Amino acid sequence: MNTQKSKHLFEKANQFIPGGVNSPVRAFKSVGGIPLFIKKAKGAYLYDEDGNRYIDYIASWGPMIMGHAYEPVVEAIQQKVIDSTSFGAPTELEVQLAQLICESIPNIDRIRMVNSGTEATMSAIRLARGFTGKNKIVKFAGCYHGHGDSFLIKAGSGAVTLGYPDSPGVTPGTAQDTLLAEYNDLQGVQKLVEANQGEIAAVIIEPIPGNMGCILPQEGFLEGLRQLCNRENIILIFDEVMTGFRLGFGGAQQTLGIEADIVTYGKVIGAGMPVGAYGGKEEIMDFIAPTGPVYQAGTLSGNPIAMIAGLTLLQYLKTHPEVYLQLDQKCEAIEIGLKDLLESKPLPYQINRIGSMISLHFTASPVVDFNTAANGNNQYFKDFFHGMLKRGIYLPPSAFESWFLSNALSLSDIDQTLAAAKETILEMETFAFGSRH
Repeated sequence: MNTQKSKHLFEKANQFIPGGVNSPVRAFKSVGGIPLFIKKAKGAYLYDEDGNRYIDYIASWGPMIMGHAYEPVVEAIQQKVIDSTSFGAPTELEVQLAQLICESIPNIDRIRMVNSGTEATMSAIRLARGFTGKNKIVKFAGCYHGHGDSFLIKAGSGAVTLGYPDSPGVTPGTAQDTLLAEYNDLQGVQKLVEANQGEIAAVIIEPIPGNMGCILPQEGFLEGLRQLCNRENIILIFDEVMTGFRLGFGGAQQTLGIEADIVTYGKVIGAGMPVGAYGGKEEIMDFIAPTGPVYQAGTLSGNPIAMIAGLTLLQYLKTHPEVYLQLDQKCEAIEIGLKDLLESKPLPYQINRIGSMISLHFTASPVVDFNTAANGNNQYFKDFFHGMLKRGIYLPPSAFESWFLSNALSLSDIDQTLAAAKETILEMETFAFGSRH
């Protein structure tokens, strides 16, 4: 596979961009090699600058539910961009998108548009602190909520991949106000609350993490968090930047039957455009300026291009619930296919899946939190990643990332993916248990 243009572009990018990339996971540090520079995408396929085609299992980290360059979204953007790319003033579109979300999600009375998932989670934390008058938050090891200072205490995804779970630049004061818990450990959270009685403003969590691989909540864990937050007057924040409108139109809340106090969303509500939002009950959300004292603002918030893209996608998903069933069936086929390939092999593995999110971990132990995810054999993952890549399958370049499916994937694409996996696993088996010894 010829990737000379990507190599040249990466060399050039390193002259002008820190690390040659604008987001760390793209650098391929975890898997080695040179990142591919993508020129275009359509449906389930990515095309790099050298003209190579790949079946895509990243979907721009989640939002491309109907696939890349989905025609209704593209057409809506083309029509709207004629009117200008930004106004810095209110538009009807932001009202329509806000109404759609509020009328669809039972515990969201008000929603504020922002420009990214990171901005949404940062704003949600500030709102929780302002509303409760308390300063401390609880977050979970391996849950990634963007690059806000409060969240870079043992974060998942890129922070772990690069070996910097506690980022320089985060002040000791911020670190002191961030209490770290383990995902799926309710007793540990209870102990933190007891030790910091009356000081905790919020618990923020990915209800289904996607930044240490796809991790599922154990029975009673999230229910217990909800009860604990109710009892202690703590705001429960669900970070649904990845899961919102992906696992179902109601996201993880609907799938799991648990309601948070504040919910954050990301690029899915803009069909992949730079956008985010946070929403919740009226009494909490009305604490934001201009109705309340907690200040948050943004010139590009409610950007009309992002709003029309998100409105077009979400209107389709709401009226076509069969999309979620189709996604689930396609992801199940991949899960079953991978298990069939691996169960008779000496390679240790765990597969976690819910809906259209799935991850493969090369470990013999169940993966239920950050520590068990970190126990995976990273060399096996590197081998698997590059084996799949050279066979035209583009996976997340980190063992700490969930795969995301789009409904543009065909049965033929899935067959090709599993065929590539079969060849790759055979290659790994031969190398790992043959020439390495």
